[in-house]
Amino acid sequence: MFPVIETIPLRQMASGDRLFLQLYKFIGAQPGKKVYIQSNLHGAEIAGNAVIQQLIEFLLTINDTHLTGEIWLVPVCNPMGTNERAQHFSPGRYCVYEAKDWNRIFWDYEKEADDLVAFTKSQLHNDLEVVRQNYLTIIKQQFAKNLEKINSFSSVAYTELFRYKLQSISLDADYLIDLHSSNNQGLDYIYYFRNREESAKYFLLDLGILLDKYDGDAFDEAFIKPWLALEACFQDLGREIKFDIEAWTLELGAGMQMNLDSVAKGVRGVKNYLAQKGVLKIPNFSSDTKTQDMNFVSSGNRKKYYAIAGGMIQSRIQLGSTVKAGEKLYKILSFNKESQLPTLIDVCAEQDGLVYDVATNQAVNQGEFVLGVIS
Repeated sequence: MFPVIETIPLRQMASGDRLFLQLYKFIGAQPGKKVYIQSNLHGAEIAGNAVIQQLIEFLLTINDTHLTGEIWLVPVCNPMGTNERAQHFSPGRYCVYEAKDWNRIFWDYEKEADDLVAFTKSQLHNDLEVVRQNYLTIIKQQFAKNLEKINSFSSVAYTELFRYKLQSISLDADYLIDLHSSNNQGLDYIYYFRNREESAKYFLLDLGILLDKYDGDAFDEAFIKPWLALEACFQDLGREIKFDIEAWTLELGAGMQMNLDSVAKGVRGVKNYLAQKGVLKIPNFSSDTKTQDMNFVSSGNRKKYYAIAGGMIQSRIQLGSTVKAGEKLYKILSFNKESQLPTLIDVCAEQDGLVYDVATNQAVNQGEFVLGVIS
């Protein structure tokens, strides 16, 4: 099966050169769910591009009768971030012109849905799919107002234009998958939202982190928050519902690296997820397992450790280690410039947990990130 390939204009630069997105649409013989998958929203997080390339190679080998619905794939979805360099390093986490995190800029309808209770009451006895279509229509109508601002003489800042381009092709998806990596050195895990634990197991990873506290307007959050809010509103009015709408962020290994094991886990997990959700229907297709037991934890239980003094990190506990409260995490070799000898400062864990993220740089200024522990 060959995809429909669309090239989407993104930005004209001062030099006259242009940036584009490339969208690959695999469309099945039968209508069904729309799956949207993107990678490299943060410039240094490149492993997801290899996942998408391998998914494309796989989808080229199947027939359109083996796909129900559509799969849309956008690799290298943020060329501004991907192309950013500081000597040999590729930071690409922020729009440096606007000082904004590329994954904290997205439009969230939930913040504008001031008539949600009234809408829910009007839909209380409707079929679930009818409710979904009616709500999606309202979301699209509100989203369209962004284009009016973009096309005005005053226009908008680039981050608003960029988010519009990505959200315009993903807003009506049923399943959204955003492929990331740690900005430092991290484990392979998945972020998920409430009441989606069973589907999370389809990705065949060991660790799932529930996003019970939101850092900001991230891509997956902005997509699913309106639907979670509507589910909660129905529940308050006495009707239990759950839309078959899901958003995921896969964290695959370290930044600036194409870790082959992390890529393989990503490909395996996405293929299995699509099969278990009924999007892929291939005779005799199977992965090692259809589901996997996971360690589920809450994002609110993350503890980030910042350097209590400037210096060099030594004897740091390894990524993936379990730690007990009071156990040593690392030492800081501190050069104090106070006519004293250099000192070694022990830093100990404040809670039990799993070391899931560690900084790449082992030279730190006071107050810089060293590692993260989750329990």
